[in-house]
Amino acid sequence: MSGFTAWLSRHATDQDAIGELARLAAADSYWPEGPDRLQTFTDHLEAGGASRATLQNLTDAWVRYASH
Repeated sequence: MSGFTAWLSRHATDQDAIGELARLAAADSYWPEGPDRLQTFTDHLEAGGASRATLQNLTDAWVRYASH
């Protein structure tokens, strides 16, 4: 596991929106491993009927990930 998914998994114990997303991803056996693009993860969540809040959490997490 590398890239965004690995970064996200390190936040699974955070008590914020990114932690919530990390726990959601960890519980999702179909969570994508790549390609490491925001659209990959957005498409996956949209296909699963994710809420707008979850999609916003993804975008926020991606911005934080990309800034490191």
